[in-house]
Order: sequence, then C-alpha cells, then structure tokens
Amino acid sequence: MADRETTTMLIIALILVIIYTFAPCSGANVKIGVPENYDGIFPWYLAKLRNLPGNYTELTVTGDDEGIFGVDAQFLYALKPLDREKQPSYSLQVSFRTSEHRQSFTVEVCVIDKNDNVPTFIGESMRGSVQLGLLKEIPFMQVDARDRDDRNTAHAELRFSLMEQTPRIPSSQMFSINSITGEVSLTEEGASTLDPEMCGRYKLLVMVKDMAGKANAFFTNGIVTVEVTGNTWASPDPVRLQENLPGPYPIPISQVKWSGSQAEYSLEGEFPEMLFTISREGVIYLNAPLDRETQDQFQISIVVERPDGREIAKPVELRVMVGDANDNRPTFPQAQYHTVVKELAARGTEILTVQAADNDDPKTDNVRIFYRLVGQIPESPRALFRVDRDSGVISVQADSMEGTAPQYTLTITAEDAKGLNSSCTLVVTVQDENNNPPVFSQHEYGPFHIPEDALVGTTVTAVLAGDADVRGGDSWQVDYRLESGNEEEVFTFVTDKQTNEVSLILSKVLDFERESEYILVLSAQNPVALVRGRYGPASTATVSIYVDDVNEGPILSQSHYEVTVREGKSQDGSSPPSEVMTPTLTQSGDTKKYFSIGKYSGELKTVQALDREENSTYTMEVIAVDGRNSSLSASTLVTVQILDVNDNSPVLVGDYSWKYLCTPRWEDQALVLASRDSDGPQHGGRLNFSLRSDATVRRNWKLTPINDTHTNLSLNIPYLAPEVYTVPFTISDSSSPPRSTFINLPVTVCPCNVRGNCKMAAKQLQGMPTIQSAVGILLGTFAVIGTILVVVFVRLSYQNPKQPSKTNQERVPLKTSI
Repeated sequence: MADRETTTMLIIALILVIIYTFAPCSGANVKIGVPENYDGIFPWYLAKLRNLPGNYTELTVTGDDEGIFGVDAQFLYALKPLDREKQPSYSLQVSFRTSEHRQSFTVEVCVIDKNDNVPTFIGESMRGSVQLGLLKEIPFMQVDARDRDDRNTAHAELRFSLMEQTPRIPSSQMFSINSITGEVSLTEEGASTLDPEMCGRYKLLVMVKDMAGKANAFFTNGIVTVEVTGNTWASPDPVRLQENLPGPYPIPISQVKWSGSQAEYSLEGEFPEMLFTISREGVIYLNAPLDRETQDQFQISIVVERPDGREIAKPVELRVMVGDANDNRPTFPQAQYHTVVKELAARGTEILTVQAADNDDPKTDNVRIFYRLVGQIPESPRALFRVDRDSGVISVQADSMEGTAPQYTLTITAEDAKGLNSSCTLVVTVQDENNNPPVFSQHEYGPFHIPEDALVGTTVTAVLAGDADVRGGDSWQVDYRLESGNEEEVFTFVTDKQTNEVSLILSKVLDFERESEYILVLSAQNPVALVRGRYGPASTATVSIYVDDVNEGPILSQSHYEVTVREGKSQDGSSPPSEVMTPTLTQSGDTKKYFSIGKYSGELKTVQALDREENSTYTMEVIAVDGRNSSLSASTLVTVQILDVNDNSPVLVGDYSWKYLCTPRWEDQALVLASRDSDGPQHGGRLNFSLRSDATVRRNWKLTPINDTHTNLSLNIPYLAPEVYTVPFTISDSSSPPRSTFINLPVTVCPCNVRGNCKMAAKQLQGMPTIQSAVGILLGTFAVIGTILVVVFVRLSYQNPKQPSKTNQERVPLKTSI
C-alpha cells in the first residue's frame, strides 16, 4: 500500500517537474518545479542539467544556505523534502570551468504546493452587528479565514457555509452567508421579521472549507456572534417652506442618519437638479428659492447606499410643502372680449362675465380678486355700464341704450388684495333693434307725366322711405309693396339695397286712349318685425302718374336739358344745340312767364327775377313743330335748377297752442318744436335753437336738439306754477353770416293726472285771443283770400284767350321730381 502511494507520488512529481520545467520562472536560465513534502529515497534527483558543454570541469552549485541541493554527473538533486509554506522557491547558481574560463548559470527551483494546511478563521471577524431596516442580501459583516496553501491553487480556495442559527426566532433562516466572500446578510425573511426586542443576539455556526468545498477538503467550524441593533433611519417630519425665501442659500431644512455601517446618501424625486442636496452627514439643503405656482410640494426620496453603490435600506421620504406668498397678479384668460347688447336693453341687463385667475394659493386670501371699470371709449355718455366688484358681471347701468354710439370699448381691471392687477378690454357692440318704422318724406308724389310711347323699362320716378334705425341692418332695410292702382301690373319697382330708394319702372306698353292716369298706393315696411311702434300713415304714399298722348313729330338731339341760374336775377339760360330742327319752337309749362324762348333760335332766357323758395326747379317742355306739317312735332324737357341764396330766415312750424307740459315735471316729457328754412341745405342746413339770455328763462326752460330741424322744449326745474308762459328763443340758420328769427312762444304749464291729461286749465296768457275773436279773424281772412282769387282768375281769362286751333294750343308740361 505504501509502495503504491509512493509510486503515485512519484508520477505526480514527475508530471509537476515536466510542467514547471516548461513553465515561466522569471530571471532563470533553467526552471525546475519540485513538489513539496517528498517522502521517497534521498538523494532525490530532480533534473538533468542540459546546458553543460561537453568539456566542462569543476561543476558546483551555490545559493543554498541549508545545503539541500547538490549536483552529480549533470544531475541536480535534493537531500531532504521541501516545504512551500517555509520557502516557495530557490535560486541556485551552477558554475563550471571550461578550457577557456569559468562559467555559470541560474537554476530556479519552484516548490509545488500540496494541500497540507487546514483553513482557520480570523477571530476578530467573528463578531458583527445588524441594523434594523437593513435590506436583504446587503452584507452587514464579513467572516474572514485563511489557508497557508498556495492561493493560486484550489488548495487555498475557501468556501463558507452557514450550518446553524441560534436561536431560531422568529425564523430559523434569518441569515445567509456568501460562500465565496464570507459576507453575512439577512434573508428576505430575516429583513422583514428582524426585531431587537424579540431577539437581540444570534450565534451562527459557520464552516469554512478549502479545495473550493470539495468532499476531500479540509474544513474548520467557528461561531459568529451577531448583535441586533435599532436604527435612526426613518422618514423625517414634513417641512413647510415659504416660497421666495430671501436666503442666503443653501438653507438646511432637515436631516437623516443611518446608524449602522458607513453609508452614503442621495436624493431622488421630481425637482430641478441641485434644488435639493444632501451632505455626507445626512443634512438636506435647499439651494434656491421655491415657486409655489410652479410646484406646491415635493416628495423627496432619501436613498442610503454602501460605498460600492448597493442600496442598504428602503428609502425614506421627506415631504416639503411650499407656502404661498402673494407674488402673482390676477390675469384674464384673454386680452380682449367681444359682446353685443341690444339698444332697448333695460337697466341691469347682464351682458358678459369676465373672470381673472390668480396663481396664488386658492386656500388663502391672496386669490381674492376685485373688478373695476376704469375706462370707456367713447367717454360720452358716462355711466352706461357697470361691473360687479366681486363677480365680474358686466351689466347695463343706463335706462336705455337708444341714441348711444354703435360701439364702446371698456377697460376692466382685476386687482388682488396686495394691489397687483392686470386689465382687459371689452368691445360692446350696441345691436340695433327695429324700433323705427320707415316713413316717406311726403304723403303724395307727382303727378308724373309719361308719354304713351315710352319704352318698357323706362323709370318713371324714384322715391325713398327713410328709416331711423342703423343704416345697413335688417331694421333699416325697406320692403316696398304696391298696395293698389297696379292691378294690371303696368308698373314694377326695383329697390336699391344700398340706399333704400325704390324706382318705379314701366313694365307694359301704355295706351293713352285706354288709361290716361294711374294712382299707385305704395307702402314701406321692414323685413323684420317692429320691436316698438307701428306702421302708420307715414309709411304709405301715393304716386300719381299721367299718361300723355303722343303724335309722331320731329326728333330732337337730347331728350332732356338741364341748366342752373341764381335766384333773384334775370340772365340768359342755355340754348339747345344748333342741330335742333329749324321750324317753329314753342315752350310750355311756364304758366307764370318766367322764361322766354326764341321762336326760331331756341334760345331760352329769364324774363323776371326767380325765387328758389317759390320753386327750386322749373321743368318745361320745349316743342319743335314741323313748319310744313304742324301735326308733326317733337318735345324735350328743359330743367332749370335755381341756385340758392340765403334770403330767408328760419321760421317755427306747427301749432303749439293745444299742447302743454305737466307740472311737477314729467320725465321725458317735452314739446317737439319744428322749424323750417326755405333756403336750401347750403344756407339752411342745421337750424339752431337758443333761449334768450335771461337768467329766469334759462332757469325754467331747456332746449334739447333732436335733429337738424327739430328740438325738444322741456322744463328745466322740477316744478313751475301752472299758467301760460311766453318762452322767448331764437332760431338761426347755419349760413355765414346766419339769418335769425326771434320767437315768443306761448307754452301752457298745468297739473296733470296719472294719464298725462291736464286736470285744470292754466292761467291764460295776457293778451291771448278768445275763441270768438279767433273765429272772426279766420272768417275775415277767408273772405280776403276769396276776393284775391276771383281777381286773379278774371285777369288770367283776359290774358290767355282761346287759341283758334288745337295745333297752336299751349301744351301741359311733363313735370319730374328732382
């Protein structure tokens, strides 16, 4: 048995010698590997020295203080076993002499390890402590052992195992050990159930084996003592910080501490980088001002790790709440709003609500907002709108929006308790309502003359019904209808939607012998319903059209001539062109003989002064008669426009004797005074009413213009004693210099009942005529007018004798409305 073991050892040694012979051995000429603990026959021949020349002498070996090695006949031998743990290698010098000189080389003897040592624990590594809260598999201590065998071989490759735990509470598997490193950690069950009050100390039976834990390995057992300790690792109390802290920064806000082994801290969470930091000591710092409106709280996770980056315990949480400071101005969601209000909207009508938002904390008074109306364009009239201070509701404050501008721009401010504010604009469009019916400027139009041979499509005339609503809207548009007189549809009409003017157009051929006169009833209405008021007689007018009998006659180059002449002077007019036919020219339509015409030249002249106020336009029919055939003639119209001169003063129009004002004063009650200036718009234009410069008159009375020709006369004081007052005022035209008329208007002031009727007669104005005297004056006036008319008709009968033939009779002119 011993021989077999010896043989086995020799084979192993031989193999190792071969391996080490060819293995690198730094700095040696010859390298030899020799196993330790050789127990065979000595001397033990280790290797043949193949580097010796054939003629060497005096072979010696040095470098061995113990005299273990020698050489014999080129063989290196050993005289006793080698111990790797005592000396792992030997460096020998082999020298010899040749015929020339002495030489040497180095032989490196490397001692090959055998597993001849038992691993042992290092005592100081057998005690440790584990902290409450430590995660599973995180080492809290390390068991250390050593083996004297070669660490580069499996002989010293150690493996650790946990054999037993005492006590086995609350579980028998509270700990684990890393088989390679010897690091002791908690199991999942141990990390979740560790409790120092239940068990404050554990003893662990640990085994260490060499040969990587193989069955034939050497092993040693040891006792590891583990103390269980508490921990200060816990979530700190929540922190409340005011936004916009003045500093200086960084500001410490909290602190954590891991009470176990060496640890490093870090912060995680949703916050800007470097806003919060933590020191090596666990102190948490705020490094910049906070903005509550950006983020009102932070949830910071505090992570504790080993120096190698492995997390030790579960993170703890720090909650940072940001307190509000009033640092935000209220803002509107949009800079401009648009809304519409009807012109008849009553006081208090809500038109829009504006709401501003404040980013400060809604749980504080910092977000309380107050609204103010700070501007209105146009500024007049004031106090049309109001805004509720607290709700932002914008409503109508005026009694009515009638007569106001079509659009207003309001400026609204929102202000918080600190005075921070912002503004927005509100564009309010006053929506027109159909509260004015269309009315004709006159009740009758015409008569208009049209020859029976007029072409279909000829425009007879154009009339207009005016509407006081906003121009261009549905309330202003006018729909015309022919109510009667056009049963045979001889006429049609076309409305100009841009001006509301309606043109009557011939739609059928005329026949004088069948119908010589048409009386058309024309009505005007809006396409939308009236909101207030009704359609009255002023919305209806009659148009008279006469059909003129026509014979074939000469042809004139123009169908219509127009000239202008200044009133008050006689001057030449304009003459028709020379190509007018040379036979007889006569004129008609000039019954008062203001004009004359050359019988053969056709030259038209004025023969007496003209008055534009009597007639601003003269339309005459000029007839050309063929001298050879008097039955053939042609006609043309000559329109003479009289240019206006400011030769008329404005006058008061209407009877006001039956009208009255109530005392005490009724709201909105007034006498509507009408005036007229016979001059044209250039000199008449806007007529101005003004009270006499008397303190009493101006104290009692007030004139308020309505339009160019009308004004309201009303009481200027709440109460005036009932009687008939004389109100002196002046009416002036707009010419330069103006013409004026002074008026003393009797005005009755009386007490009224609830229906607005006088309860008693007012005191009669001194000098006012009685009813009997008024009737007498009226009858006398009629008698004088009758006498004048008789005289006029008698003179006309003498001045216009009956003509001998129909051909030479004066013809009725065709009048047109200009």
